[in-house]
Amino acid sequence: MNRPWLSGEEVSDETLLAGIAIGDDRAVLTFVRRYQGRLFGLALGIVGDRGVAEDVAQEALIRILRHASVFDVRRGSVVSWALTITRNLAIDSNRARRAFPVSPEDQLFLNMVSADRGLDDVAILSEEVKVARRALASLPLEQRRAVVLATMYGRTAAEVAQEEAIPLGTAKSRIRLGMARLREAATEWEPR
Repeated sequence: MNRPWLSGEEVSDETLLAGIAIGDDRAVLTFVRRYQGRLFGLALGIVGDRGVAEDVAQEALIRILRHASVFDVRRGSVVSWALTITRNLAIDSNRARRAFPVSPEDQLFLNMVSADRGLDDVAILSEEVKVARRALASLPLEQRRAVVLATMYGRTAAEVAQEEAIPLGTAKSRIRLGMARLREAATEWEPR
């Protein structure tokens, strides 16, 4: 049996996956060395935390190795397949980390009492919170719900559409218009 990854010559990703599928440890090692940096870099760019990015990249490699036998070259390249798996895991990780909604007041309070803030900063932020609340309250109920779901709870427009039982385009419009109104209100307020 010819195993090109043993000879040190450059082999294609597809060939490595074929070797992985038949259980060749050298193919696994070569593949991991080739891809670990890419997968980690992508995960880090999405999750923003080195520890979480390491976990995501490791899980991505495990899934890729576990499913090497089902890879179909007709559906795309190994690179795009591996990066898509990593991207999806990183997004899932972000969603899982914010799966427990926090009341906006609680999150704002935690931000206000941060050790990095002085009393002047807390006072300005407190006024900003009041302005943001007034601006949010001025939105029509549908826009307010869409904006809160998207910004405070991290829902995508598709998720907002599903939760509100509205078309995707309507959800996008509500989020966009609501955010535009909030930006207008924010530019009207100037710290003293």
